Formats: sequence, C-alpha cells, structure tokens
Amino acid sequence: MSKANKDNIILIGMPGCGKSTVGVVLAKHMGYRFIDSDLLIQEREHRLLSEIIEQEGLDRFDQIEEEVNASIEAEHAVIATGGSVVYGPKAMEHLRNIGTVVYLKLSYEEIADRLGDLTARGVSVREGQTLRDLYDERIPLYEKYAHVVIDAEHQWLRDTVKVIRQRLEQL
Repeated sequence: MSKANKDNIILIGMPGCGKSTVGVVLAKHMGYRFIDSDLLIQEREHRLLSEIIEQEGLDRFDQIEEEVNASIEAEHAVIATGGSVVYGPKAMEHLRNIGTVVYLKLSYEEIADRLGDLTARGVSVREGQTLRDLYDERIPLYEKYAHVVIDAEHQWLRDTVKVIRQRLEQL
C-alpha cells in the first residue's frame, strides 16, 4: 500500500449525522476529492437505496454495500459512507487500510430530531427494529472501527470541519 492511499479520510456514523455535508466541505477545505459511497451503490445498481432494500432485502443490500465499499480505490479523497457500512467487516478493513476513519458522533436525541422517515431515506433497518435499537446496535461498531471520534453535538458545520482537520494534524 502506498503512503498516498493513507491520505483518505473516511467518515462513518449514524444516518443524519452529517457525513455527506461535512464531507463535501472538508474536501473543499483540503483540496480533496469527495466520494459518497451511497451514490456509488446507486450508480452501480441503477436504483435508489430504498429500492434496493425493498426489492432485494436487507441482507442483499448489506452485501452490495460491502462489495462497493471494499472496492473503493482513491487517493486524497474524503469518503462519506452509509450508516450501515460498519456491518461489513471486509469493507471496514479495506477503508481502515486506505485512510483514517473518522466517526461523527451525535446523541440519540439529536439523530432522532434530524431523521425523518427511515424507510424513505434508505436506512438499513430490520422489521420491528426502532431507531433506538439501531443506534444502540451501531454505536459500538462505529467506536470499534474509528481511528478518530469527533463529537459533533451542537456544533456548526464549519466547527466540525475545523475540529476534524485539527485532530487529523495531530495523528
């Protein structure tokens, strides 16, 4: 693996935590490329995330998501992942090898306030599973895979970007 590949920044976290929004601004500030892995999935499958989940089921969606994320090759890129990327160990191992994984952490209450209809958003949620269940299930995975944890609670976008840059410079 070349040193350049380690220059990527991979954003993980719950749906609604701001991965895509923060990612675009962070990429602009750093002169990096921006990649949204959810969009890569939709391009590959020629369907919306919600359509893939509805037509194929969650297990197949998780497989597709892992395949796409495990195949990302980039240099000097900010990569915003889907919230369920942490269910794919191969994808997470690959992402950790090509860059620094940054977990954008928000409280359950803040996530609940930000999210609307989970199904319409293409959120990978099992039947009968609540947002609270999903949050409690994923938090340990985000913490496990993250190189850096950023508390984005009650922060302006520009402040979150600034904190990420400062933390990355300290590595």
